[in-house]
Amino acid sequence: MPAHPLRVAVVCSSNQNRSMEAHNILSKRGFDVRSFGTGTHVKLPGPAPDKPNIYDFKTTYEQMYNDLVRKDKELYTQNGILHMLDRNKRIKSRPERFQSCKDQFDLVITCEERVYDQVLEDLNSREQETFQPVHVINVDIQDNHEEATLGAFLICELCQCIQHTDDMENEIDELLQEFEDKSHRPFLHTVCFY
Repeated sequence: MPAHPLRVAVVCSSNQNRSMEAHNILSKRGFDVRSFGTGTHVKLPGPAPDKPNIYDFKTTYEQMYNDLVRKDKELYTQNGILHMLDRNKRIKSRPERFQSCKDQFDLVITCEERVYDQVLEDLNSREQETFQPVHVINVDIQDNHEEATLGAFLICELCQCIQHTDDMENEIDELLQEFEDKSHRPFLHTVCFY
């Protein structure tokens, strides 16, 4: 078992729904967790599919919440966006980009393959200093409230199992295979180094 709690990063595209739901659940279970997005901007659903609300990563969840209330409180209450932003602002003040964070993690869990590729690209472009391994795992989670909740519990269960392994480096592949079989979801896994 690792001497310290696993340092976990959960990453989706905009650091709004999937990564924040997992962040919420993992932090309640005592994990050292942070969450991120990999997009260039934060995108939230708008009044039509081709009219999303786009924000800079520096925009706080509170500012986004107030902006959407001003635009159409009924729509954003009905589609759950205000509820999601309300949860987010209780966890941290604003979304963060993975590419801007230089902290080290034991485990980086992504929520879709495109984000997984962006995380790998970023980690592989960094200069290796400590040669500490970081396991990057992708769990495909659809970007809706229900899937985000189910995905967060799956991620939490996975992290708990990894936390309790005696030898993460040698046991992780077998563990991921068990989770694939149980969840009927494909998992991707790569080891990078800091």
